[in-house]
Amino acid sequence: MKQVVKIVWILCFQLVIFIYSNAQEGSFDQIAKKITSFNFKQLAGGVILLKAQFSDFADSLNFILDTGSGGVSLDSTTLSKFNITPIGSEQTIVGIGGIRKVSFVNNKRLVLPGLSIDSLNFHINDYEILSNFYGEKIDGIIGYSVLSRYIFQINFDSTCIHIYTKGKIKYPKGGWLYNPILYKIPIQEAKIYDATIVEARFLFDIGAGLSLMLNKAFVNENKFIKIKKELFAHSVVGIGGAVDLQLTVIKRLQIGPYKFNNIPTLIFEDSYNVTSYPYLFGIIGNDLLRRFNLTLNYANREFYFIPNTHYNDFFDYAYSGAELYLLGNKIVISNVAKNSPAEKAGLKEGDIIISVNNFMNQNLQAYKQLLQATGDKIKMIVQRDYSLHQFEFKIKSIL
Repeated sequence: MKQVVKIVWILCFQLVIFIYSNAQEGSFDQIAKKITSFNFKQLAGGVILLKAQFSDFADSLNFILDTGSGGVSLDSTTLSKFNITPIGSEQTIVGIGGIRKVSFVNNKRLVLPGLSIDSLNFHINDYEILSNFYGEKIDGIIGYSVLSRYIFQINFDSTCIHIYTKGKIKYPKGGWLYNPILYKIPIQEAKIYDATIVEARFLFDIGAGLSLMLNKAFVNENKFIKIKKELFAHSVVGIGGAVDLQLTVIKRLQIGPYKFNNIPTLIFEDSYNVTSYPYLFGIIGNDLLRRFNLTLNYANREFYFIPNTHYNDFFDYAYSGAELYLLGNKIVISNVAKNSPAEKAGLKEGDIIISVNNFMNQNLQAYKQLLQATGDKIKMIVQRDYSLHQFEFKIKSIL
C-alpha cells in the first residue's frame, strides 16, 4: 500500500512540474535585470528578518523570508493597528504545531526597499509566539507569492538580498545548480547517514531555524537512529504553537556534492501530516542552508548553491534544556526539559531571567547565544515568587 501511495505522489508531482514548466516557458527569453539590493538581519538558527511596508502605511515592519510558506502573511495584531477587517475563509494553514483557519486581506501591496509589489493576498495569522521566541516583533512572513515573481539572491556573507527580474541569469563559478521539485514549496533531495543510508526528499525551508528535522515515523520504520544514541528533550516554535521534540545528532548529510558530518537533528511526531510521509522525510532548515549563498530562481526551477565563509562553521551541539522567550518586556524560561542540566540545577518554567553570566542587558538573542557554548559554565540569576535566586550549570554537548 505504501509503495502505491509513493507512486501516486511521484506521478502527481511530475504532472505539476510539467504544467508549471510549460507555464513558465517564456521566462528564459530575457536577461534578468537587478531591481534592488538591501540588507537583512539574521535571527537564531540563521532565520532571515527583513524590513518592509504594508500597503500605504508608513510603518516599517519585520518579515521573515520563508521558502516553506506558500503565500504571504501578516500578523493579526499588526493588522488591527491599521484598522483593516480581514475576510474570513475556510482555507487552512498547517504547521508542525497545528492547523488553523485563516482570513485574508486581498489585493494589497508589499513595499520592500526599492521594490513595490502589488496585487498580493495576505493571509492573517497570529505570530505572537514567534515574536516571543525571537525577541523581535514578527509582523509577517514572505513566501512563494513574492519569491515566485522574481529571482532572489541571498548573500549570507554580506547579509544582503539582491532581487532580479525573471530571465536568464549567470551564476558564479564554483557552485552547484539544482532543479528542485517545485510547486509553491521547494523539495530538496539529500542523502542521510546514521544506522542506515537513505536517499530522501525534504522541504527546503530557509524559514526554519534548524539544521535538520526528521519525521518520527520514518526514523522508527527504518531504524535510522543508532539504538544506543541518546535523545534529548527539546521544543521548537512553529505555526500552531510550540512542539516538544527529540534532539540528537546524525552521522552525515549530503546535498548534491556537499557533505556535512554530525548534524544536529530534531525528530518530530508529524501529527498534522506536514510532510505527507512517505513523500517527504522531514525539513532541511536554514542553520544548514545559510552555509551557502543562494540564488532562488523559481520561474526557471533553478536553485544555485555556492559555499560561503560560513560553510565550515560549527553546528550548535549545546544543550541546556532551558527554552527562553520574551513575554512582554521580560525574558522568561518557558520550558525546562526533564533531566536536563537546567532542571538538575533547579531552574523552573516561569522563572524570570535577570542576568546570564553577569549580562543584564535583557537581550534575548544574546542570552540564547550564551547558552550555545558547549562546556561553558552558566551563572543565571532569576526572579521567582518576588525573590532572586542564583543557579549554576554546565552546558552539555549532544555530540
